[in-house]
Amino acid sequence: MKAYPYPRPSGPVTMRVTAVRLSGPDEAREDLDTKGYSVVEQVVALGRAERPDWETARLKLSATVPAREIETKGHWSEVTVVAVLAEKATNARTVARLEPEGPDNREWTGSITLVRPDHLDRATLSVHVVATVDGVPGRIIASSERDWMVDVTADVPLRDRQLDVVTVSFARAAEWLRPFRDAPWMVDTSGRMPTVRLNTDFDGLTALVQGAGTKVESLVGEMLLSQLCTDVWTAVFHTAIGDLEIEDDGTPLLPPDWRGEVLREMLPDVVPGRSVEDALREVHARRTGDGTWAELQPRIHYAATRRAEVPKALGETVRGIERLDQEATA
Repeated sequence: MKAYPYPRPSGPVTMRVTAVRLSGPDEAREDLDTKGYSVVEQVVALGRAERPDWETARLKLSATVPAREIETKGHWSEVTVVAVLAEKATNARTVARLEPEGPDNREWTGSITLVRPDHLDRATLSVHVVATVDGVPGRIIASSERDWMVDVTADVPLRDRQLDVVTVSFARAAEWLRPFRDAPWMVDTSGRMPTVRLNTDFDGLTALVQGAGTKVESLVGEMLLSQLCTDVWTAVFHTAIGDLEIEDDGTPLLPPDWRGEVLREMLPDVVPGRSVEDALREVHARRTGDGTWAELQPRIHYAATRRAEVPKALGETVRGIERLDQEATA
């Protein structure tokens, strides 16, 4: 838990997006469909906009702060509430002041504007209560418990991202894919999000992965899918660890996009018992310097199989085969 050298209220701060309006170059405005933002997921999916040329998105906000506690304890004065929209990938940061609604100062409302050219991927949206404490102005005394995510391109407001899965004939695909015509799938991590390409030259592969067909085919499909997921986790980990920004003192930084999410997820299994930051330094050092990179591969494979749920898939497959055998001999 983070410690502060000044008193802070213990009550929660909550925030929600209540509407989104997009503006284009011709001053035309469009309200984002309410399905484009989710209070449950706390995500705004601006890719759902009907007009592709929107330039700004104005998000209306409503925040609830522990006003009674702030007033009763009397530690704080000149209380204000601000919303902060920031994206690490572009260093964009926008701050907007909210205004109190009603006499008790519990509800605060306002809006903040996302300027599209300033953003690339996902921005975080948070609310902070700022006050003067012990004569020192501008101190943050409380913040929203969970940030909202504002995704510039997603068309579904989901917090957890999903891989793109594309079916394509490798033999007749783009030139770079043709040399892999003997591979059932390929994981492409070069784009904004990793993409899995399923090779339709393998008859029945797509149906197996989708779990269609007989009981036997379903069991085979489960194992096939877990192997595919293992390959995906392995590929995205190697991509993420191989594309780090390094500070002047040699400290590797967690990437701000999906690569950082992958590393946070897998590093505890690759280097157990260490913080994510320490584990990142350890893995980076092994990959670039001390020659023990190969010794780490079993840990990376283990981390990938855990997330692909290979043990679970294997167990269900074995039990399924046993049931089929019993049915056949009954």
